[in-house]
Amino acid sequence: LRFRLAGYPRKHNEGRVEVFYNEEWGTICDDDFTLANAHVLCRHLGFVAATGWAHSAKYGKGVGRIWLDNVNCGGSEKSIGDCKHRGWGNSDCSHEEDAGVVCKDERIPGFKDSNVIEVRTALARWGHGPLAARPWALRSAVGADTHAGTAGTAGSAAGQQGGCRPCGGCPAAPQRPRSPCRLVAERQQLNYRLHSVSCAGTEVHLSLCALELVRGNASAPCAAGMPAVVSCVPGPLFAAGAHKKKPRQQQQGQPRIRLKGGAKVGEGRVEVLKGSEWGTVCDDRWSLQSASVVCRELGFGSAKEALTGARMGQGTGPIHVSEVQCEGNETSLWSCPLKNITEEDCKHSEDAAVRCNVPYMGYEDLIRLAGGRTVSEGRVEVKRGGRWGTVCSDGWTTKEAMVACRQLGLGYSLHAVTETWYWDASNVTEMVLSGVKCEGHEMSLGHCQHHGASLSCKNTGTRFAAGVICSETASDLLLHAPLVQETAYIEDRPLHMLYCAAEENCLSSSARHANWPYGHRRLLRFSSQIHNNGRADFRPKAGRHSWVWHECH
Repeated sequence: LRFRLAGYPRKHNEGRVEVFYNEEWGTICDDDFTLANAHVLCRHLGFVAATGWAHSAKYGKGVGRIWLDNVNCGGSEKSIGDCKHRGWGNSDCSHEEDAGVVCKDERIPGFKDSNVIEVRTALARWGHGPLAARPWALRSAVGADTHAGTAGTAGSAAGQQGGCRPCGGCPAAPQRPRSPCRLVAERQQLNYRLHSVSCAGTEVHLSLCALELVRGNASAPCAAGMPAVVSCVPGPLFAAGAHKKKPRQQQQGQPRIRLKGGAKVGEGRVEVLKGSEWGTVCDDRWSLQSASVVCRELGFGSAKEALTGARMGQGTGPIHVSEVQCEGNETSLWSCPLKNITEEDCKHSEDAAVRCNVPYMGYEDLIRLAGGRTVSEGRVEVKRGGRWGTVCSDGWTTKEAMVACRQLGLGYSLHAVTETWYWDASNVTEMVLSGVKCEGHEMSLGHCQHHGASLSCKNTGTRFAAGVICSETASDLLLHAPLVQETAYIEDRPLHMLYCAAEENCLSSSARHANWPYGHRRLLRFSSQIHNNGRADFRPKAGRHSWVWHECH
């Protein structure tokens, strides 16, 4: 049995329950439905438990068969099929009675979700290569993956899908491996873990390929081969000198793709350019294979998670495509089978998103926070020339703080702090970086403009060292511009009715010289509507303790 959550509006951990039985998706009727039923279904879906359930097609009416009716579970059953029910396909319900569940947003450890790749510990202890302890991805002559180095201790006796020979070139690969014989020779000890690895090239992770584990008592593992060696082409964000120019725009006329709303590099809501307008992708049939095509097209590795239900925030504007069904070997999302849709078919609560495997560049080892109350805040300390030091806060703005939080792997910047005397919990007192000026897209503070070795700081000392407060989520305010245009009008208003507006500095500066309370001002009036499309509440800058009563409002 396979299960999924569907419908809208919903979050990723709730929705109409659909079950795949007898080669057909169908729903479950809400007659006699209980929380115990929801517990069993949520465990099927990979969540630890249920917090509630919904009746009367709260998440919209399904289509197709109604597979189950009068389901009665005790709550401890391993499968919904073990619960009492009227029999598969035997129902007196309509789709207006489709049941839904609300699951606790906590995953069962090790749950195998077809849309999530989790690298288990056993696979993370492969050997001594630089990639051995990190999630990574390989593919054969499809395009540019972004991890560089030797791939640990997988034996090369298997059939070579990309035409590579041990200690030779890879004619089918995008780039010839750099001195693989020397890379092999540098290994002092060979500790084989895998052999006979055979991939189709469309897998999103090496663990999904056919492979054999080396037995611990094997006398001569990989006797017919040598250590497997790979050389990967860096994506545009990671190529040498990429940080010196703005993110590369693809050539004119080509369909483009981008990630928005993600807190970290390589994650975000998928947006595509169609005509001259950016739009989103509906999450119907969204899979790891399609997500991997997106990740590779953007120059990352394969996808580690395909996210549904607007997990990276809801987009705006049109929803361009739905039911993307990539096989995994396409070079662009537009090469995959997909459905062009109108906005009636999908809502922005169904926007698809991805989390991509990103190469380990070592940027996070060159920055740290000190003195904060939590791991997400503190005085910024960077490593330059082999020594740790502070950053001058002259000109330290949200853009620089955003880059610092990104380099730390802590998401967005909530505040750029220019006085950090209350975070002085480190013995680091030397300033090593000044004049930092970022565009905001950089992956490291070292990629931003700065003074280099010629340090210059107006306010010296650790009191004025730069600091940040980072957050995994942030608000994202968007003005409803068409409403402003539709409602704007000119009004002449007497001055005696504008005292409050003057106190709030809502009038132009020339109003100070007017002959109060006589005369009038000509005002531009309009309605305003501001949406928060982010994943955090938007709150006033000042806390409630500093709010004051004002007679104007």
